[in-house]
Amino acid sequence: MRNRYIYITLLSILGFNAETYAQVVVQAPRLVVSITIDQLRTDYLETYAPLYSNDGLKRLLTDGKVFINGAYNFTPVDRASAIASLHTGTVPYYNGITAEEWLDKQTLRPQNCVRDQQIGYSPQFLGTSTISDELKMATNGVAKVFSFAPTADAAILSAGHAADGAAWVSNGKWATTTYYRPINQWLSGYTRLFLPGTDVNKAVTDAALKCLEQAGVGNDDKTDLLSLTYEAGRQMESYVELDRQMALLLNGIERQIARDRVLFVITGTSSREEEEESNQERYRIPTGTFYINRTANLLNMYLGAIFGSAKYVEFCHKNHIYFNHQLLRQKNIHLGEICSRSQEFLLQLSGVRNVYTANQLLTSDSYLLESIRNGFNVEKCGDLIIDIAPGWKLINEDTLEKSISRSAHVPFPIIIYGAGTKAERIQTPVTVDRIAPAVARAIRIRAPNACSSEPLF
Repeated sequence: MRNRYIYITLLSILGFNAETYAQVVVQAPRLVVSITIDQLRTDYLETYAPLYSNDGLKRLLTDGKVFINGAYNFTPVDRASAIASLHTGTVPYYNGITAEEWLDKQTLRPQNCVRDQQIGYSPQFLGTSTISDELKMATNGVAKVFSFAPTADAAILSAGHAADGAAWVSNGKWATTTYYRPINQWLSGYTRLFLPGTDVNKAVTDAALKCLEQAGVGNDDKTDLLSLTYEAGRQMESYVELDRQMALLLNGIERQIARDRVLFVITGTSSREEEEESNQERYRIPTGTFYINRTANLLNMYLGAIFGSAKYVEFCHKNHIYFNHQLLRQKNIHLGEICSRSQEFLLQLSGVRNVYTANQLLTSDSYLLESIRNGFNVEKCGDLIIDIAPGWKLINEDTLEKSISRSAHVPFPIIIYGAGTKAERIQTPVTVDRIAPAVARAIRIRAPNACSSEPLF
């Protein structure tokens, strides 16, 4: 009899513990809202904070987990490479998106990162899975994934390969692609019937809220994902308007889904502002002009004196130099030798801080080259990459491209809000490749297939 009472007591204790454990298990969010704000800066965001309402950016800064020193662990960074890194959890070395545009080595013509000759636009150059792709696979296609953005590259790269649809603003209208199959009827109808207007940020907010209301997003316990891209300017007015759109978005979503069932992830794409030439000269900041096409001609002359007259440099794009590999094979010239000699020559030119060879970036394990190597992709980049001195202008007279070299890091925030996240302000610098695995952990799926970073939270 005594043993029987002990047995019943043990069962009661175990049952109580199981019940207690069940009560503390946190449910996965019904919706993840990934918000990328192009060129968002921490200093501007905080400077204009007194002008914000209580429902928008101020609410995110006050109630969210705020990492104020966000960074990318590769260089160079533009909108496309940034968004690809955010959603794949890895760098261009693996995901293949080195820039909005690169040189196609077969045609020697610029290739947009999402342009597809067959169907117009697609993520064909995105070489790894994204967080939305993993969500689709984990739910056997049940999860709903939509993306809205001001540009095609932002919309498609954040949508990934398996989304229900992506839409962007083009020539005053919504545009989409037939890549995503089957074609989502709601998105098809929305993009045909509604005009985005001149305010692209407002257009993104309106589309997101309509998607929530009419496309069944966030309606069940299967996690869905909305990827939204906004634009931030340098002026006070742009941040005030951005605050208004954030307030409309947050309030609109929370009217339909409880805050503890929605996970908001907000971050930026790193600042790429270029100082005007007149400003540098006015304040006597050291500067100069580096002509990449003229440099290519000089390099051809130098190499001609060594290997015989020929056009060894086939093309140059931005700060990348591409050699004629067929010519090198015909002349039995090893690529490593011509790269080494070219590197020595170019390092003597004014305005050149460093020159990297493709082989150097592929084989070196130096931490000093890590950010350059992470931004390199052997299929998209040149045989030589010239690092222009900070403040110098890079000009290609053949293509009329102009840019100003800048190495300074401008911090941007990473904000996690909702889904039970505790308010916190974190000064420690963090990189954005940790966001995707953190979201994957929150919604209980695998991280993207090339992601090896530690989760952010």
